[in-house]
Amino acid sequence: MGNQMDRLSHLSYAEVPTVDPNGVDTEEGPRIGVSYIFSNDDDELEDGCAADGTQRDPKQEEKQYDQRDEVECAVYNRDECIYEKSTKSASLEVYSPENLLNKCKAGDLVEFVATGQYPHWAVYVGDFQVVHLHRAEVKNSFLTDASQGRRCRVVNDFYKFKAMDADMVVQNAMEQVGLKDRELSWRNSECFAAWCMFGRREFKMGGEIRIGKQPYRLKIFMSDKHSHVLEFQSLEDMIMEKRRNDHLGRTAVLQELAAHFSSVEAIKSEPGAD
Repeated sequence: MGNQMDRLSHLSYAEVPTVDPNGVDTEEGPRIGVSYIFSNDDDELEDGCAADGTQRDPKQEEKQYDQRDEVECAVYNRDECIYEKSTKSASLEVYSPENLLNKCKAGDLVEFVATGQYPHWAVYVGDFQVVHLHRAEVKNSFLTDASQGRRCRVVNDFYKFKAMDADMVVQNAMEQVGLKDRELSWRNSECFAAWCMFGRREFKMGGEIRIGKQPYRLKIFMSDKHSHVLEFQSLEDMIMEKRRNDHLGRTAVLQELAAHFSSVEAIKSEPGAD
């Protein structure tokens, strides 16, 4: 039998590797984030499942999307900001799919959002249609069908890379329609849509070698004056963590961070701790 490797994922910030191999942050500064080499997110969910993969109660009422629970953050590659989602940098307003159609133009990136779900990204290609990676296949769907009842918005300005011409963005998306399973080069819908717009190999699986230092920093804005930073070896890993936070929501992420800081302080205060 060959070697078998488990999925690499984590359930809380207490499980994220820290700078100290013993699991204690002895100094102020960024922590090293987890690697998601064998993990997927929304493309694994089946109809009737909640975002964590468990069966959703059909009688349970869907939670209304709450913009106040958005996790605001920024991403840096060394010293350059390459992504920002915050009320200070862009509008986070969302619309119904029908209303968004009046605002979309071919080549736009669209994000579908709902409470307790991973965000789903797509490329608007015109004629009320999008191309998106969904359940291990690149599909061409009507925007209203792809939304599955979620709210949505145009997110062209979240990533700060130079975008290609709209015609090329549409061409990139349409040329991938029909790819599935092992033919795919993207781990989730966001990586696929962003690759279509920016054409950067970092959005593809294996596009960067995970060795050496962690050049990517995910800065989570906890309040106007406080933030928390995680470091990653690849853009792909950073996106997976960012999407996990989006799925959890701001309240749950802040609770995780508070629990982590409390456990670190408790360890530091033990007799014999440095």
